[in-house]
Amino acid sequence: MIHYHNFAENAYTTIDLHTHSRSSGHATQDSVTDLAREAALRNIQILGISDHGPASMGSAGLSYFRSLFLCERSRFGIDLRYGAEANILDTSGTLDIPDDILKRLDYCIISTHRPIYTSGSAAENTQAYIRAMKHPQVRIIGHCDDSRFPVDYPELVQAALEYDVLPEINNVSLTPGSYRKNCRANCIQLLEACEKLGCPVILSSDSHGKEHLGEVTECVKLIREIGFPEKLIRSIF
Repeated sequence: MIHYHNFAENAYTTIDLHTHSRSSGHATQDSVTDLAREAALRNIQILGISDHGPASMGSAGLSYFRSLFLCERSRFGIDLRYGAEANILDTSGTLDIPDDILKRLDYCIISTHRPIYTSGSAAENTQAYIRAMKHPQVRIIGHCDDSRFPVDYPELVQAALEYDVLPEINNVSLTPGSYRKNCRANCIQLLEACEKLGCPVILSSDSHGKEHLGEVTECVKLIREIGFPEKLIRSIF
């Protein structure tokens, strides 16, 4: 079970695997060193760096992901893991990072983003996720809570159990004013399916830069509100 703590009225996870450095673009200038330093201040124990795959505008190229296995594994007392938030490209579940690079990463998050992935029906989008999660390095389904990419949650959760992948509850999605659509209602459906089937979930900040590193305040509010069992909150490490 993941433990989280309160600090300055916010909830922070002790393991945050969905974070972005300046290699993701998105205007942040914070380096991995900046994130690790901030993680130490927030009592984060394991920090995962999961920059956007190369299909995302402004993100790093494949050479960046190819070299991650050479990076330091500990900074400021923080255990560092290096992954990627790979883009699902099509309903076949094709990812924008090739196998020879994925197998050298610690983990992979799979996500859909506009305009990279063209949304289909709920059935088509669900199959895209399922086909992508068959890759052994895929461990987390990123923000599968956006109505712009509808999915069948019971079917998705059943597949997540089969392939040992954790659906994510994403703090950015649940933050008021999020650009994603109907995330709260969709997260409730996801959590209900997970509770019914006994599928664990992971809480993530999705922080772009250090400002919101480890923050899962909105995630914790929701799981407490609906009474989701905390024993089903996990991590891959």
